[in-house]
Amino acid sequence: MHALQYELTLPADYDMGVVRDRVARVGQLLDDWGGLGLKAYLVRERGVRGSPVNQYAPFYLWNTMEGMNRFLWGGAFQGLVDDFGRPEARQWSGLAYAEGRASGAPAAFAVRRRVPVAAGPELSGPMEDAVRETERLAASDGAVLAAAAVDTRHWELVHFSLWEHDVPKAEGDVFQVLHLSAPGRDRLPRGRQW
Repeated sequence: MHALQYELTLPADYDMGVVRDRVARVGQLLDDWGGLGLKAYLVRERGVRGSPVNQYAPFYLWNTMEGMNRFLWGGAFQGLVDDFGRPEARQWSGLAYAEGRASGAPAAFAVRRRVPVAAGPELSGPMEDAVRETERLAASDGAVLAAAAVDTRHWELVHFSLWEHDVPKAEGDVFQVLHLSAPGRDRLPRGRQW
């Protein structure tokens, strides 16, 4: 599993209806994308649920590098670049994935939390902690799924979870899910990924 996210931070007075209309128009284009586990089309709005910004920030879990690369270099990502400019696309290697207690429910909200990996010689401890956190989140009421991944360049963990309700039991930035493309969700590797 591989995670990818880019964030488009928009002006404070930006009409977020433009983003909502765009997702309504193009969101289904990835509903059958080969190699994609899932894409959550995420937004947060300034002043709503503690957000300091207007932001469009899709989050992806990929089953294959080929699928991700075909998305990035094969034209689909270019449409976003043409409309908004080229964003920095963050990537993380997968650590853990778990379906949640509400796995059959539609995802309404997402929580993303990025945390640095503490300095020190031993890496297995923080990675095992991330796996346990994934399992804890997935076992919470209303959790649709949970995942954890690590960026080894910046030594940063990302915890990502989807929720059926607007009171997620997770800390981090809260986003509304506008659409979920999940053609390979059933093929995302479960549990610890090493």
